[in-house]
Amino acid sequence: MKLLRYGPDGAEKPGLLDASGTIRDLSGVIPDLAGAALSPEGLAKLAGLDTATLPEVAAGTRLGPPVAGMKNFVCIGLNYADHAAETGAPIPKEPIIFLKSLGALSGPDDDVVIPKGSVKTDWEVELAIIIGTKAKNVSEAQALDHVAGYAVCNDVSEREWQIERGGTWDKGKGCDTFGPLGPWLVTKDEVPDPQNLGLWLEVDGKRYQDGSTRTMIFGVQKVVSYVSQFITLHPGDVISTGTPPGVGLGLKPPTFLKAGQTIRLGIEGLGEQTQRTVASEG
Repeated sequence: MKLLRYGPDGAEKPGLLDASGTIRDLSGVIPDLAGAALSPEGLAKLAGLDTATLPEVAAGTRLGPPVAGMKNFVCIGLNYADHAAETGAPIPKEPIIFLKSLGALSGPDDDVVIPKGSVKTDWEVELAIIIGTKAKNVSEAQALDHVAGYAVCNDVSEREWQIERGGTWDKGKGCDTFGPLGPWLVTKDEVPDPQNLGLWLEVDGKRYQDGSTRTMIFGVQKVVSYVSQFITLHPGDVISTGTPPGVGLGLKPPTFLKAGQTIRLGIEGLGEQTQRTVASEG
């Protein structure tokens, strides 16, 4: 299934994308794509629906993040060997964990706001894991039991603030609109091998990233298990798993985003995002 949330920012309703590409309203079935709705039982209930009986949603309706009720927006840094190489960083011995502010979460096609004073806003296409049931100290063998599905994420990053301003990475990762997610939550039954997905990103029609989850250092099962040792994961939580090479920081010379550009990105089978960059108004 391809599950989604649609409508104005802050007032999204749950929905799904049917086989014909039509958005169907789920608000008469579940309150939102959160909590128990993301469990195996909840997803099985949704999979059993006759989608033709669900109300249609007008084409072109805004899509929001495909899950609600998130408690943790977790990210894994330097998780592709070829990306670590382009940044000159050593291969991590264990997953690098950092957190994005929940305020960074945005819809897949919402504008990306370049923050006031930013000079090094960058892009990162990433595979996002969406948690379906509570995970605490789970083994790698059990890890996928706690996964509801996957989505596209753009881990937008301000490199000067991340790297040059001292402290942790978080200050360059948590700005408003720095976490576009979606367009859909694609349930894991439609993603037989999350370690064999092509992912790409373009800015103004030029392709900068063109990689594969095959080159992840730590795969999905390892990441879920590892994070759950330190952070209890809850339904709706997201783990964004790192980016392949081709980020602006790694180019020669480095290249960063400015207002008025268009970012397009996608992952095989998980859909595409399109964002316009705009200058901060304050």
